[in-house]
Amino acid sequence: MKDLVETFLESMTTLTLNKMRTGLAILGIVIGIGSVIALISLGQASQQAVTNQIQSLGANLLTIQPSAQSSGGVRGAAGGGTTLTLDDAKAIASAPQITTIDAVSAELTRRAQVVAGRNNTNTQIAGVDATYQQIRKIDMASGNFISSTNDATIGRVAVLGPTVVSNLFGDNANPIGQFIRVNGQSLRVIGVTVSKGGTGFNNQDDIIYVPLSTAQKLLFGVDYLSSIAVEAKTSDVMTQAEDQIGYFLLARHKISDPTQADFSIFSQSDILNTASQITGTFTTLLGGIAAISLLVGGIGIMNIMLVTVTERTREIGLRKALGAKKQTIIRQFLIEAIILTFTGGIIGMIIGIGISYVLSLVMSLPFTVSSSAIVLAIGVSGAIGIVFGWYPAQKAAGLQPIEALRYE
Repeated sequence: MKDLVETFLESMTTLTLNKMRTGLAILGIVIGIGSVIALISLGQASQQAVTNQIQSLGANLLTIQPSAQSSGGVRGAAGGGTTLTLDDAKAIASAPQITTIDAVSAELTRRAQVVAGRNNTNTQIAGVDATYQQIRKIDMASGNFISSTNDATIGRVAVLGPTVVSNLFGDNANPIGQFIRVNGQSLRVIGVTVSKGGTGFNNQDDIIYVPLSTAQKLLFGVDYLSSIAVEAKTSDVMTQAEDQIGYFLLARHKISDPTQADFSIFSQSDILNTASQITGTFTTLLGGIAAISLLVGGIGIMNIMLVTVTERTREIGLRKALGAKKQTIIRQFLIEAIILTFTGGIIGMIIGIGISYVLSLVMSLPFTVSSSAIVLAIGVSGAIGIVFGWYPAQKAAGLQPIEALRYE
């Protein structure tokens, strides 16, 4: 143990004699470890953000979407048909054989240009009924949501997401009582929803809710639905609810072959699993790219240790002439390499966590640091020290004392 402590102190002294070389060696590991932690954390934060957004759409949720009928051997994609109607939604809600659901919401979604004064934006218009708020877990920041009375009277009212409010009226504006125009129709704003977060075309903040009857009859002139949302009683009966609804709609649409169904049913778990697989692959790809920098850092450590062996050839020869064992020389060079990589690993870990935190703030993502990534950082940094320090250590220990002493 005493010999090990002495070797460690001697290695520290040797490394501090050439601070520039030591710093450059550590830098390669810092960049490698820091990038691995930062990129893996970024991937996991993105995965968590997607998961949170999907879960925020509603608990125990089943979504029924129309499918275009097969034509010429080619089947249309889910959501691409016009086979679901408001009568289908009402029938599902009242069917005595469907015993596993609590609520049903008929929905029609389209994108449209919306104008308010001199401002305009292209956003998603969702025609919904009163049960939509319950199923989709919509909270109001101010005003009221679409009511059954609004739907029954084809009310010219709208509820705005916070992003729409900013785009049309400015930040921190109060649009309640103001008017917007959609497809030539004037609608009065009656409420603003609480932010759910998200990006892209399915951003739950960049949306305008209107009564379903208003969307169908006044804005878009259609009699079909984009989807039907169904809330199951518990998560345990999701599969049973899916089966009951599926068989009911097959019978209602007079389809005997389930493979020819003109609708598709998705559960939140289906969507969540698919999203998790995609973001998981993305995270793995980011980690693999960052791992390349670790390899480069390891090679840098080996090169610097080889240079050190060359510079200290006479010293090594003198120590061996005085009786130093081969294992002692190997141990010293290995400890030097491990000190370099562990120091770089710890600094890289701190920097990687810091970068992850900054990225989470800038990109509005949840701050997530993987414990496995931290363990990986420490473990890999130590492994790099051993693997890439072994060859220089063996080369140093293999020098012949006489030849080493003659080296200029």
